Amino acid sequence: MKTIVINGGKKLRGEVVISGAKNAALPILAAGLLCAGKHRISNVPRLADVTTFGRILQNMGTSFERQDHDIIIDSTGLANPEAPYDLVRTMRASVLVLGPLVARMGKARVSLPGGCAIGARPINLHLMGLEKLGATVEIEHGYVVASAKKLRGAHIYFDTITVTGTENIMMAATLAEGETTIENAAREPEIADLANALIRMGAKIEGAGTDVIKIQGVTSLQPMDYIVMPDRIETGTFVIAAAITNGSILIKNCFPGHLDAVLAKVKEAGAEVVITGNTIHVIGKSQIRPVNIKTLEYPGFPTDMQAQIMSLMTLADGTSVINETIFENRFTHVAELRRMGADIEAEGRTAIVKGVQKLSAAPVMATDLRASASLILAGLAAEGQTVISRIYHLDRGYENIEQKLSAMGADIKRV
Repeated sequence: MKTIVINGGKKLRGEVVISGAKNAALPILAAGLLCAGKHRISNVPRLADVTTFGRILQNMGTSFERQDHDIIIDSTGLANPEAPYDLVRTMRASVLVLGPLVARMGKARVSLPGGCAIGARPINLHLMGLEKLGATVEIEHGYVVASAKKLRGAHIYFDTITVTGTENIMMAATLAEGETTIENAAREPEIADLANALIRMGAKIEGAGTDVIKIQGVTSLQPMDYIVMPDRIETGTFVIAAAITNGSILIKNCFPGHLDAVLAKVKEAGAEVVITGNTIHVIGKSQIRPVNIKTLEYPGFPTDMQAQIMSLMTLADGTSVINETIFENRFTHVAELRRMGADIEAEGRTAIVKGVQKLSAAPVMATDLRASASLILAGLAAEGQTVISRIYHLDRGYENIEQKLSAMGADIKRV
């Protein structure tokens, strides 16, 4: 089994170029199912989740070809509207094929999704939205089975904010008859990126990026040529890497405005942050100040950055309180950070982090995607050699992270 081995204690210095956003690329790939023809989607990261999603599309009869960081898909041969359990079980985002399949083919059979074990993430709101659009939806033997002769526009209100639910319904509504309004929609930048891709295909969408999205259905769409936005969570992870190693990193090809909440907290913790266009220069300081964090839906502090900021706070000069409001089981990294000498008490959705003078390297185990990143960050700052196992989680969301860190002076390798 592969591991990541880090000899810590080195200040990171240099530049890093951010890859395309996984959480934007996957729904945009799903949108390719909405019409026949050849789509080119650029700036797609080389990740395990993208590979898995490609297999799901190929299983349906869609061609899927990678050319460096471009993906060319052609769904002209779409014939099998099914996403089987064997492919879906490792990746929650696979549920995103549901809306496009029902919209184009009038039917879908999609296994209930898997992914990281960070808490319950039911898809009941996806199903409610499809039913509002006129689909018949049933759960049979672990599969969602949906069908509709013709989807019709509807007013849909989400009780709780759902990113993939918003994306699924937005895609389905592009081919529905009449107007669809989604209220309490997710506002994440990835939603707006998907909407821009759909608009490039001929969809009529207003309000993406706000809590009310309006979609005027059209009779048909055309293939797209689209460039995926940069990954804001990868960006945030490198921001923390500079701060936790007292380093200096110039982060290129990013959208700083997508990280306002993270950058505000990193500045509060004492790091210097300089924004110039699509670059962020982060200069860490020897003294890290404690900050309190509460994860919230966008534009609040992202739950996908909670584990990384916790690693930073383990070395702060004081006590930090971190409240996780999105997922109920997202402190699995706490026990591993404790193995490295961190002083953290977690109860329910609250963690109290008392900063220590130093972290000590130890063998640790990654428990989910973002926990993997938090352990790498801790390992970069720790004294001695840290060995991180179960790194397959890491490959679901970070492209070439060891190479990117090595280029800035980190002593890190995959074994």
